[in-house]
Amino acid sequence: MSWIKDKWQGLLNRMVREKAPPEFTARGWAIGMFYGCTIPFGFQLLLSIPTAMIMKGSKVGATLGTFFTNHFTIFIIYPIQCWLGNRLMGGDLSWAAIEGAMRDVVQERSWQSVLQLTGGLMESFFLGGVVLAAVLVPLTYYGVLRYVRAHRARRQGRRARRQAARQTAARNKDVPA
Repeated sequence: MSWIKDKWQGLLNRMVREKAPPEFTARGWAIGMFYGCTIPFGFQLLLSIPTAMIMKGSKVGATLGTFFTNHFTIFIIYPIQCWLGNRLMGGDLSWAAIEGAMRDVVQERSWQSVLQLTGGLMESFFLGGVVLAAVLVPLTYYGVLRYVRAHRARRQGRRARRQAARQTAARNKDVPA
C-alpha cells in the first residue's frame, strides 16, 4: 500500500510543481483525462500532447492525465465503458460478451485484436468513453484547479509566516534590553 501512496504523492507533487498558472495545469490534466477516456490505450499520448500544445495546457498534465487508463485499470474501465455505450445505443450485448472481448484485446495487446472487434462493440467503446469523459473531464479540471490553488495559497501563507517571524526576530535583536 505504501507504493500506491508514494506514487499518488508523486503525481500530486508533479501537479503543483509547475510554475504555470493553475488554469494551465488544470487544462492539461483535463486534456489527458479526455484522451484517457476516449482513445484506446497506446494512442493517447500521440493525441494528448499535441492537443495540450494547441490548447495551451500543461504537457506534463496531459501526459499524466492519460494514466487514468493504465495496465491495471483497463480491466475494469474498458468493459464498463463498453457496457455503458452499448446500453445507450440500445444494444443487447451481455456483460460476459463484452468482458470476454475486452479480455482478449487486453491479453493480446495488439491492434489486430482491436480491429477484429465487432463494429457495435467499437461504437459502444467510443460512446461510453465520451460519456465517461463528459463526467470526468470537468471533475478533473476543477479538482486540479482547486488543488493547485489551495496548495499555492498554503505555501504562500507559510512563506508569509516565516518572513514575519524573521522580521520579528530581527526587530527583537535590534531592541536593546
